[in-house]
Amino acid sequence: MNTEKLSRRWFLAAITYFVIGVGFGVYMGASGNHALFTVHAHINLLGWASMGLTGLLYRAFPGAAASRLAPWHFWLYQLAVPVMLLAVALVYSGMKGASPVAGASSVVVLVSVLLFWWAVISARDSGAMRQGGS
Repeated sequence: MNTEKLSRRWFLAAITYFVIGVGFGVYMGASGNHALFTVHAHINLLGWASMGLTGLLYRAFPGAAASRLAPWHFWLYQLAVPVMLLAVALVYSGMKGASPVAGASSVVVLVSVLLFWWAVISARDSGAMRQGGS
């Protein structure tokens, strides 16, 4: 996949989660109900922060963006994170039956992150970094 296109996809997803995270934080503050602060933290870390950094890292390692793993990383992550966030919200809202869904979707997120790690490591080992890198 084209590095710029892939990075933009990650950046657009990150910005979306940034809006959701800030909006959710404002709601919690205004309502005084902080029962789902864990979900708020996950939205900001797995959404805004991680997705934004992923977009930057794909630019730093264009070989990783070009790998066959990159689309798998993107789609697995984008599909699993919202499921995980919803399941965690349900668990913290008292629906303990959502725990297996939270666990399973967390494993999918982990698999996605491992694919990303392998794509970056492989790009580094193949010398597919930008000039000036090491």
